[in-house]
Amino acid sequence: MSKRLRKLILSCVLLAVAVLPARADINGGFRQWLANDLWPEARSRGVSERTFRSSFEGMRPNLDLPDLVIPGRKQDGPRKQHQAEFRSPAAYFAENTLGGVTAGGRARARNLGATLQRIERQYGVPGHIALAIWGRESAFGTAKIPHDAMQVLATKAFLAARKEMFREEVLAALEMIQKGLATRATMKSSWAGALGQPQFMPTSYLRYAVDGDGDGRADIWNSDADTLASIANYLAQKGWVRGRDWGFEVTVPASVSCALEGPDQGRRISDWAALGIARVGGKAFPPHETNAEAYLLMPAGRYGPAFIVTPNFYVLKAYNESDAYALFVGHAGDRIAYGDSRFAGGWQKTDALYRSEIASVQNALVKLGYDVGGADGLPGFKTRRSIGHWQAKNDLSPTCFPDRSLVSRLK
Repeated sequence: MSKRLRKLILSCVLLAVAVLPARADINGGFRQWLANDLWPEARSRGVSERTFRSSFEGMRPNLDLPDLVIPGRKQDGPRKQHQAEFRSPAAYFAENTLGGVTAGGRARARNLGATLQRIERQYGVPGHIALAIWGRESAFGTAKIPHDAMQVLATKAFLAARKEMFREEVLAALEMIQKGLATRATMKSSWAGALGQPQFMPTSYLRYAVDGDGDGRADIWNSDADTLASIANYLAQKGWVRGRDWGFEVTVPASVSCALEGPDQGRRISDWAALGIARVGGKAFPPHETNAEAYLLMPAGRYGPAFIVTPNFYVLKAYNESDAYALFVGHAGDRIAYGDSRFAGGWQKTDALYRSEIASVQNALVKLGYDVGGADGLPGFKTRRSIGHWQAKNDLSPTCFPDRSLVSRLK
């Protein structure tokens, strides 16, 4: 055996010796937390001891989940972005992904026509929008959703940065089991704890899941009709405006600042048009939209397509707090209903930044008095337009999007 190999084996043994007690401590702390912290609150909410014990029997926290704060583990270094919705816009709108949702949505529109019409009459949400969400969330129920939801939710309630949020979710999941709405075995989830074909968190299931096929239960795991009705009910309760579109791709002249973006800077569509903003392809805005309020959306700043969006866009965003997600769903829904058409504006290549790098830009802007909406490492509209204002103030051409040069300038 070589000296190098002996050293490697010794280092692995020492690492194992160091890690095992740490994991044992975490497992012990997890069991204590379940018994002394979570159980009293679950009991106060009507969860029986039998339900509680069976829901966590033999469970250890899953330390391989992302976004955990684990005692003894260094948290330094760049924070990666695990959610596709907040990575490169160009990658998110890849044609193979859009095409899959579009083709799958059209096929199901033909097969589920009567169901979709009934749902649209009841909730006011177009069927093609519900189909697009279904396709994006779970590939129409065909995506593998491998995780034990109770383990995911309990682990995150114990170890995640957002403990309180996941605490509510694991308590809601216990309520679902207590009421016979699901079992631990059937509650498979994503790594974030989202359930079923519409990928509802447990609190959303309790609030928005509905029976769409008339069998008396809301089965978002196995029923297409229940899945679609639940999605539509969610959007309706979040404020979907019946009869309005979600938005339109536009061209924005250089004379119009990209910093005018945001749902708090609304104008009538006719006022946007008066500034020189025009719908792509020479199309006119629909007459029923002209005098209604709408908002400028530039999700990649000057590096991508621009849009005038309605309040319904922000209802879509409530489903997943991401401009890219809402835009994907609206665009895919249009393609399902009206035929394939790509964005007229292209997504230019942008620098791949860590969340920690974007957060450093946000913190620097906050120190200069800008409102970035929170230094979370996600380039939302407040961050984008603050970048645009800072660039203009410093005699730079406003792009309204973070890049590596901006990281360097704002150190």
